Amino acid sequence: QMLLVESGGGLVQAGDSLRLSCTASGLAMRPFAMGWFRRAPGKEREFVAVIAWNGADSTYKDSVKGRFIISRDNAKDTVYLQMNTLKPEDSAIYYCASSRSDLPTSSANFQYWGQGTQVTVSS
Repeated sequence: QMLLVESGGGLVQAGDSLRLSCTASGLAMRPFAMGWFRRAPGKEREFVAVIAWNGADSTYKDSVKGRFIISRDNAKDTVYLQMNTLKPEDSAIYYCASSRSDLPTSSANFQYWGQGTQVTVSS
């Protein structure tokens, strides 16, 4: 079993930046693709970004391209989501997840999930 714990969420103003972190334990993160999802109030959970096991490739939701950057440090079993130029519509609970697939974007392909961290962006 892999335990994932997110941190770094908070309340910020539009245009600000935040960096989310997610640390894995129980299983080494290295073999897994790591992803970030989010769920806004009243909406379905949606894909945000995913990074390959070695950090060589990544994919983003269109609305965050150019603003968010996903990265990982396998030596620290930690994946990051740098969020820049935040908008009110980015407000959501952000979840970290791990997958044995190469670069999945569907939540169905992720096996382990964190509990989430709240991000609120005020206008």
